[in-house]
Amino acid sequence: MKIFETLESEVRYYCRAWPVVFDRARGSWLHDEDGRSYLDFFAGAGALNYGHNNPALKEPVLRYLADDRVIQSLDMFTVAKREFLAAFDELVLRPRDLRYRVQFPGPGGANAVEAALRLAHKATGRNDYVCFRDGFHGMTLGSMSVSGNPQRRAACAGRVTLAHCLAFDQGTPDLAAEFAELDRALAGELGTGEPPAAVIVEAVQGDGGINVARTDWLRGLAVRCRDHDVPLILDDVQMGCGRTGAFFSFEEAGIRPDIVCLSKSIGGYGLPVALTLIRDELDVWEPGEHTGTFRGVTLGLVAGTAALRHYWADDRLQRSTLERGQHVAEMLAALRGAVDGTGIASRGRGLAHGLAFERPEIAHAVSRAAFEMRLLVETCGPDDGVVKLLPPLTITDDDLETGLGRLADAVLSAAGGKGAGSRIAASRSPSGGARRALQGCERSRAD
Repeated sequence: MKIFETLESEVRYYCRAWPVVFDRARGSWLHDEDGRSYLDFFAGAGALNYGHNNPALKEPVLRYLADDRVIQSLDMFTVAKREFLAAFDELVLRPRDLRYRVQFPGPGGANAVEAALRLAHKATGRNDYVCFRDGFHGMTLGSMSVSGNPQRRAACAGRVTLAHCLAFDQGTPDLAAEFAELDRALAGELGTGEPPAAVIVEAVQGDGGINVARTDWLRGLAVRCRDHDVPLILDDVQMGCGRTGAFFSFEEAGIRPDIVCLSKSIGGYGLPVALTLIRDELDVWEPGEHTGTFRGVTLGLVAGTAALRHYWADDRLQRSTLERGQHVAEMLAALRGAVDGTGIASRGRGLAHGLAFERPEIAHAVSRAAFEMRLLVETCGPDDGVVKLLPPLTITDDDLETGLGRLADAVLSAAGGKGAGSRIAASRSPSGGARRALQGCERSRAD
């Protein structure tokens, strides 16, 4: 570890929670240099929806390299870009009747957000933005300015344009009351006295604690933005590419955002690619007005094309994600019953789930205990009080059960239980697994 501690910046983060040196990876597993295996319920923070070193994606990348194909091309035309755009149009846009222009803004999600914010300002001539509490959109100055995290916003205070941070979906039946402050912002009654340049939102807040917006709330938001001619930016960087079941996390609500930000798993193999999808009328860029060296990284486009054609030509991945997501939800509900005295809640969609603890220190203890059991999970939320589960969408049934069992043992251990994870872990049958989980919890509580 000495070379990391000596040479690497103090900003390093994930390695502090998982202080081992990883060397190999395949499917849902990471292996350290000493041969220990860790089940990955982190998936590169959502960049590995299709798992590590997926053979269906690796082979096209290896062939492309072996044939001396173009690697660095800035935004020049290449065969790889053409094939990606054709697959994206054929398998994603046209089946959903979505009409977007595709911008390659840079290698990461923050690049997609920065492009969206700049474009909204250029298209509207306005300066303010509306964002939501606990939202997260990246670590550049512009993307941090529309973060819902007070500490991150404070880090860029005074350096960027004004953002009004409003309450995310509160789950109340009175949507009109929930949207009262938004209505004021859209009418230009806050800040500079004009409507905002854009509203930016996540359909499911990942970093903010797996907070799931209701479909009615998202529809209400979209209608209000349309009525006030304010562009709606949907940040789908972490929850897109099937994480919630459908390819886009907003599909269930039936809305059509004006701008969509994609990254992470759009590169298929964990390779850097980002997209900013733009409604035709908003594509007011001048040539070269928003540029950069690493746009449309070719290897990522090759892997991304392979992922689209392999996993999105039919609905099998979507169906399995939703089925497994229900399975996980039932197991977490059963687990809550074993530790209900600790103040615990569960929530999620598809294969994005969170266990929220009233006492954040328990979430931290769960994450540490899970690592000792060789399960990788991270914490998230305003106080890092939520244990976040992002297993690969391609995880096997056996690996999913193993991970859920380790998670249950970690929760029961951290919350003072006696460890009934092997009994709580769900079976391949969601309904049968839920019954066994509840029985295991009841026995654990009786102990």
